[in-house]
Amino acid sequence: MTSLLLGIALFLLIHLVPQFPALKDRFVSKIGLMGYRGLHGIVALTSIVLIVYGYFESRNDPVVIWDPPFWTRHLVATLMIIASVLVFAAPFAGKVKEKLTSPLAVALKLWALSHLIGNGTLGDIVLFGFFLAFAVSYRISLKKRISAGLVTVPQGRWVHDLYALVLGLGFYVIMVLWAHEWAFDVSPIL
Repeated sequence: MTSLLLGIALFLLIHLVPQFPALKDRFVSKIGLMGYRGLHGIVALTSIVLIVYGYFESRNDPVVIWDPPFWTRHLVATLMIIASVLVFAAPFAGKVKEKLTSPLAVALKLWALSHLIGNGTLGDIVLFGFFLAFAVSYRISLKKRISAGLVTVPQGRWVHDLYALVLGLGFYVIMVLWAHEWAFDVSPIL
């Protein structure tokens, strides 16, 4: 669990910097924009590695907090369809992005919430609870930055939402039928 907590702390620290423009500007003025981006990337990647390692480590001797009822699998599956489409709405300037401002943050909230509903070990609660809280804080920060004129949301086109729908549904099918079990040793359909 130590690796998971350390990874979460690093992830939080490096991702909080952009939420405070004055702090980010100080970093950029000291090490330059490319230095900042490089440092951000290295720390973010390191944190992800620690989170993944720590999460899998926590599954070796899980501390069960609650045992989710069977019906939660259906709720998780439904929420994950929406989250999968929203992940792919993020890079396209569609109407969904125009309305949500950050479909990726909404997808992260749905992903984390659904996995909190469907899993009951301490490692799951720590991991998915953290990402749910992070996504909420990110959305609040983003709305403040949009209000301050630091971030603009492009006008959306419906055709881009169609791309997101097709790609998101394709991703969902691949995850359900193969990739989730391959990557996490858990079948979402059993």
